[in-house]
Amino acid sequence: MSKIEDLIEKVCPDGVEFFPLWKVTIWDKKFNSVDKKKQPKTIKYNYLLAKDLKSLIVANGNIKILTTNTTDLHTTKELAGKNISDGEIVAIPWGGNPNIQYYRGKFLTADNRIATSIDDKILNNKYLYYFMQNNLDIIETFYRGSGIKHPDMAKVLDLRIPVPPLPIQHEIVRILDNFTELTAELTAELTARKKQYEYYRDELLTFGDDVPKVALGDIAHYSKIRINATDLDENNYIGVDNLLPDKRGKVKSNYVPTSGTLTRFDDGDILIGNIRPYLKKIWRATNIGGTNGDVLVIHLFNNAILSEFLYQFLSSDSFFAYDMQHAKGAKMPRGSKSAVMQYNIPIPSLKEQQRIVTILDQFDTLTTDISTGLPAEIEARKKQYEYYRDKLLTFKELKA
Repeated sequence: MSKIEDLIEKVCPDGVEFFPLWKVTIWDKKFNSVDKKKQPKTIKYNYLLAKDLKSLIVANGNIKILTTNTTDLHTTKELAGKNISDGEIVAIPWGGNPNIQYYRGKFLTADNRIATSIDDKILNNKYLYYFMQNNLDIIETFYRGSGIKHPDMAKVLDLRIPVPPLPIQHEIVRILDNFTELTAELTAELTARKKQYEYYRDELLTFGDDVPKVALGDIAHYSKIRINATDLDENNYIGVDNLLPDKRGKVKSNYVPTSGTLTRFDDGDILIGNIRPYLKKIWRATNIGGTNGDVLVIHLFNNAILSEFLYQFLSSDSFFAYDMQHAKGAKMPRGSKSAVMQYNIPIPSLKEQQRIVTILDQFDTLTTDISTGLPAEIEARKKQYEYYRDKLLTFKELKA
């Protein structure tokens, strides 16, 4: 940080000028809620409906598809036709959940609100992106509506941005780009590790006819033991809300009940989210606690199978595909308890079970553990990035 601090001390020791966004950016349309004097010009882009964009997606395209969510989708020049736009832009969605996107080059866009610097010799577009990203929590308060939320663009355009000299903007962009690239590298490694994990899990958990198989209900049952919510430590409550998707364990719940009765779980029990099985929510309990009816508690009563082995087997994509296949309900599918208990479980020797568990536990920690694995490192990088982004984008305002 010393280099940029030295630079700030050298070129703007007394502070920097702050401008409302409307004074330093051009947007894609004139907004009814914005004073016309604040928008003397606009830049028009070509817009497509989300359903039209979906049909244009190809695997190896070179034209960015800028949806209203952050995605990595592309198409080709031939498919895009006359709908291609070009430029260096920052976008926020016109409807839905607010997020900030930056892109430079040829693109197709859905219904985004798009901004670009009026003069890139004064305001760097990537710097503008980082500023808006750093103020996402404020921009989020500008979105209103009972159904699909839309931004109050008058408030967006009145946001005040510090505009230091370009050398400082460039240095801030360079530093934050480095953080972003490091996080992207870790995320790519995590994706590769997950694929490797899934491959080895499928290999290790595929057995021939020589290994006996039984229905889950023959070796386990789902818990019906009740526990009073008042007798439960809040750290030992598990709801479907704090079971994480994609087999990533759990976090502390924000909705701990203070009355009524719950389903008890014990150390070694396997908890499966019974709402929307495609989310693949599963956790092996390491303590005694309580849960609600949206979580299926699997309790082993047969010592021929290790709890850890059963957890790994039920963590497979095959199980969740089976669970989803038998789920009922369109908008909020719920897994079938009876179908789950009929799922076939192989019973290799205890020695073989332990060998498999030891191998898969190492992958599991690396790819899902939010305290020690790659997810923990990615989270730490993100927090570091957010800290420095806020620090780098905080300036003393130059007094007139």
